[in-house]
Amino acid sequence: MQSEQVIHGTIPDVEKVSTRIKYSNFIVVTLVLMAVALIYVWSHIHMTELEYMVAAEMSIKEKLVEEQTKLKVEIATLKSPQRLETIAKEQLQMTYPTRDQVIILNNDDNTASANKTAPDNREVQQ
Repeated sequence: MQSEQVIHGTIPDVEKVSTRIKYSNFIVVTLVLMAVALIYVWSHIHMTELEYMVAAEMSIKEKLVEEQTKLKVEIATLKSPQRLETIAKEQLQMTYPTRDQVIILNNDDNTASANKTAPDNREVQQ
């Protein structure tokens, strides 16, 4: 049977088969190397994008911290006693009370025991 194939030239050449195997191995190795290279490049591109995102978030954080500091200063300014006194005098026409408008309450033990209240909020006299 082999003699017939040799006569008709149907037996594949050993050199052709080995050449096909070499080319197919080369193609497979090349494809694997290209896939590895693409993954490597993609990972670096992704890392660069993440670095830009982190830098942008850090910039936003710095701006927010600066704004927070300005707002704290503004709160301190708005709460200042001098400002509140000026607003009370000028806008609300408030003045300091006179002596007869001031009522002084003593919280001594003597006055507290003299004005004890009953459970139903009536004053008890001793």
